[in-house]
Amino acid sequence: MSSLPAHWSAECAALAADQPSAALPVIRAADLIPVLPDRDVWDMWPIAYADGRTACIEGRSWWFFLDAPRCDDPDDRHDLARIRLTSLGADGWRDHGDAFPDGFSPGNREWSGSAVLAGDDRTLTLYFTAAGRRGGGPRFEQRLFEAQGLFADGALRDWTAPQESVAADGVDYVVADEADAPAHGIKGFRDPGFFRDPADGRDYLLFVGSAGWTSERIDGVIGLARRDGGAWRLQRPLVDAVGVNSELERPHIVVRDGLYYLFWSTQAKRFAPGLGAPTGLYGMVGDSLAGPWRPLNGSGLVAANPAVEPFQAYCWWVTGELDVISFADVWGLEGRAPDDAATRRARFGGTVAPWFRLALAGETATIVPVSSDHAGPCSAAASATSR
Repeated sequence: MSSLPAHWSAECAALAADQPSAALPVIRAADLIPVLPDRDVWDMWPIAYADGRTACIEGRSWWFFLDAPRCDDPDDRHDLARIRLTSLGADGWRDHGDAFPDGFSPGNREWSGSAVLAGDDRTLTLYFTAAGRRGGGPRFEQRLFEAQGLFADGALRDWTAPQESVAADGVDYVVADEADAPAHGIKGFRDPGFFRDPADGRDYLLFVGSAGWTSERIDGVIGLARRDGGAWRLQRPLVDAVGVNSELERPHIVVRDGLYYLFWSTQAKRFAPGLGAPTGLYGMVGDSLAGPWRPLNGSGLVAANPAVEPFQAYCWWVTGELDVISFADVWGLEGRAPDDAATRRARFGGTVAPWFRLALAGETATIVPVSSDHAGPCSAAASATSR
């Protein structure tokens, strides 16, 4: 593994300000189909196998969302977030309830992660972020946890006690334990994304972090841990965006045609002033997990909210089949900013945004539209392999 992270430079990121081919279509009211009526859902990830394939069981793909009751201000949802299990098939979305029982998580709310299904199609490991601390503590503390349970008959049960996967070291990674959120955003140690490297069969966790070696306020990194002898051990970050961007969220890797494609999401407000890059899905490509990592499309930008609706969607996840899902954020503002709670509530989607697909060719990633009734990675040919 390389001893130095790949640097996402300001020069590359600035190119994203002028890449119209990456703009996604404007979201319309007809595009928004509720996943959970009367509740908001956002960040999501599939149940997948260790090799990255989406699990297609009984013709359905299975998804964890962050979920909360509909608040007067949808920005408050982060303080109420729980992980919810759903599934998607030809008949649409189904709700399968909370992933964990009440009081299970070591945090006082649950944030994003990833899920790995064993070859028996029953044993499931859920990696997740425990935000805050049950019983009190720093409000924005973030810790990485995992638990193993039984996935059967569309439900989850028999969870093992949650175990902390790996902790920030304060050297490469800042310990994320702030009591209050500064205006420029919180420090990060969250979003564990599982990856098994086909080159050596070893298991890794990717996560969003903040660089521990700098006093720079804009200090985002994509962190890495490797499983050695049953324990996770921190590695140097894969990518740093020090001075460029403060949050490289929900990192995950897809291997295609012998190349490693690393994806993350970030928001326009997390870039250094003057870069002008949009909220979107970004990525790099490497010849191996050790890199060298090169920004896709020259800038790193893969797909972006359109300039006329810069807040309409967020948190893109690329499946092993190259289907891309995200959630509808604040849409239909026609250029206005969501500066007050009433506007945010009236225009918060709180459900999935329209799907699309990616075509990958070396250092180029291209958006491929899909039909409005696209049912994700287990539709069409993929469902033929379901159990």
